[in-house]
Amino acid sequence: MSTHEGVHHDYHLVKPSPWPLIGSIAAAVFTAGMVAGMKGVFGIPKGNWIMAGVGLFGILYTMFGWWSDVIAESREGDHTPVVSIGLRYGMILFIASEVMFFVAWFWVFFEMALFHQVRAHSAIEEVRNAWNTWPPKGVEILDPWHFPLLNTLILLTSGTTVTWAHHALQHGDRKGARNGLIATIILGVSFTCVQAYEYREIITEKLFFNSESSAAGLYGSSFFMATGFHGFHVLIGTIFLTICLVRILAGQMTPKKHFGFEAAAWYWHFVDVVWLFLFAFIYVTLPRLH
Repeated sequence: MSTHEGVHHDYHLVKPSPWPLIGSIAAAVFTAGMVAGMKGVFGIPKGNWIMAGVGLFGILYTMFGWWSDVIAESREGDHTPVVSIGLRYGMILFIASEVMFFVAWFWVFFEMALFHQVRAHSAIEEVRNAWNTWPPKGVEILDPWHFPLLNTLILLTSGTTVTWAHHALQHGDRKGARNGLIATIILGVSFTCVQAYEYREIITEKLFFNSESSAAGLYGSSFFMATGFHGFHVLIGTIFLTICLVRILAGQMTPKKHFGFEAAAWYWHFVDVVWLFLFAFIYVTLPRLH
């Protein structure tokens, strides 16, 4: 039970924390630094990323400090069953918000693929020429049965290994949990490496850059935003699982108390499902609609 002024209850009253303020300042500095680096404002020349680097360091420092405090609260017994329910609801709502984020990028591709012929009848000649064909002129469709298929197999396998690790932890098999997590982390790193190589090939061959219409630029931007943000989520999930591995090796997780790992597993399965939709629609189906 948490205690506050002699009152016993199931809720954890968080102590005053500096992290929301520090995190907000760091995020503002990072945003301003990115704008300055790309555009050259605030007296900072274009291409100078020092301010952005300071902001990024502040964000990472906030994440480390804040989550360290949450782990300490859990180990001190502040995460009662009622608090744990709240943590689960919070993680579910966070994943739901991430789902809606990706819905926006899928929406763009469905709009371009299914309704480009409507825009092709626009009274504006530039719009009409840009949307006259699908895929847009200047876009070379990627082969989905090469690197994308390989990454699909990697992520599907990682979903199996993270489930293995979770099941092992629930049954007190610390060795199995460790091995399953190590395998998942290796697969996550492999996915990131394959995607980086794929991006290198795209940029080297200028598949989305030698475009004959503005719609090709929209296609390329949407592709990189959808797949790039997914890749960023894979990177975050890999770090998430790595922290869980460190905590398991330190004996901080038990079969009865391991929500940190459970949340990481939920997040990883979300990443898997999003990739399946990316593969099915952005790589395979939508680019081939005529």
